Amino acid sequence: MVIHSFIHRSGAGVDYGGAVDEHRFVGELVDTVELGRALRALRRRADLSQRELAQRSGVPQATLARIESGRARDPRFRTVERLVRAAGGDLAIGVRAGEKPGASGAAPGVAAPAEVLPVSAVPHDELRDEAGRRYPAHLDVWEVREPRDWPGAWWADWYKLPPERYPLPLPPATYERNRRYRDNRRRRETVRRTVRIRRVTGADVPPTGWRFVAELPDGELAGELRAHERNPHLMYGHGRESEREMVLDGILVAFSYRRLGIGRRLVEALVGGMRDQGIVTAHAVADGPGIDLLLACGFRLEASRPAALRFNRA
Repeated sequence: MVIHSFIHRSGAGVDYGGAVDEHRFVGELVDTVELGRALRALRRRADLSQRELAQRSGVPQATLARIESGRARDPRFRTVERLVRAAGGDLAIGVRAGEKPGASGAAPGVAAPAEVLPVSAVPHDELRDEAGRRYPAHLDVWEVREPRDWPGAWWADWYKLPPERYPLPLPPATYERNRRYRDNRRRRETVRRTVRIRRVTGADVPPTGWRFVAELPDGELAGELRAHERNPHLMYGHGRESEREMVLDGILVAFSYRRLGIGRRLVEALVGGMRDQGIVTAHAVADGPGIDLLLACGFRLEASRPAALRFNRA
């Protein structure tokens, strides 16, 4: 995380007519080494002496002199903010674009990139424990609405009991301290937000074949759906040749990305394509969790029972 100083392009008392490059100090890294140089640059741009800046900011001139000379080893943030704002600048706290979470940042004395991204607020900052305290900011905290939301209850199998028979009271929220679990949870949430569904067309797909893929921004394939069209006229010897039905061949989602709604989004993409093509009916054969997925997407069970076949090589 870095603190950047930058200069407003418009503001009273700021002179932009000098020969100094106006972008030179934009994005200047502010730390105990470079802070003095940044303040001197801001004073020059605002055409202010130390005495004038001290009067505008309410900071003693002696304090300003110590900061600019580097003798103030650890100036207070509010003091720096008052000086920077009085000189026509501003402060921005954020992270450098492209920097991964947990990175140590640039070395002292190295200028940071111009683009500074704002820091997102802690998503669970409004939650409090039973003593009214905030939960740890670095953890992922979620509300406990039922026992299965609480890691301390799922293994005991008592979440199947009615609430009046719970052996323990449910906490208002909970979190997981295991770092690997947290990283995986955050990764999955990122996948949920960024995965995109698109239909694949071209020479690799037959004319009556439908293929949808779920891709991540880096091109990783998270899942796919395949289906094909069929004509009832060719199957039963009746009906119009223009009639078309859809047969769902299969839905595959990478194991680590399951239970994120990707399968449902693939089915919704198929249904949207059917709507555009005027296709009304789709058939599917499924078992296990696949039945629950298709029922949730609007499929209904049929009275007929397809035969389950298996082939074993000799």
